[in-house]
Amino acid sequence: MVQNTKRSINELLVNLFNHVMDMEAKAVITQEYQDITNNDMHIIEAIGVEEPRNMSVIAHKLSVTVSTLTTNMNGLERKGYIRRERSTKDKRVVHVLLTDKGRKAFYHHRDFHKKMIRAIVKDLSGEEMEILYRCLVNLNAFLESGTWDD
Repeated sequence: MVQNTKRSINELLVNLFNHVMDMEAKAVITQEYQDITNNDMHIIEAIGVEEPRNMSVIAHKLSVTVSTLTTNMNGLERKGYIRRERSTKDKRVVHVLLTDKGRKAFYHHRDFHKKMIRAIVKDLSGEEMEILYRCLVNLNAFLESGTWDD
């Protein structure tokens, strides 16, 4: 029974991953945002709407190199989603900010995630949400640790 449950959890995780990626692309990349990709939308999310962030911070958050990120930033800037500004304190540092168009895309993407989370927890008790949270923390720790290579 335990082995069947583990197998079912594995199948469910694989299906969930695929569905989330597909549904997010369909829900987020609408007619209004057809000029960007789902990857671009995640870059916009990493930039955020709070304090301006520099390229290194954004690249670290996305687990990519600054040079890889620069290519994507060039496209997002050309399309009017971001702008770059040199730091007044250190001219070597470039801060990335969302434009009004970029902020609108950020909130559009965030709304999809809010709806997804509401759907996940809608019938859960507080205790069940805590258990789900611990499971997801464990999964995240496993994925970040790289221990699957052992």
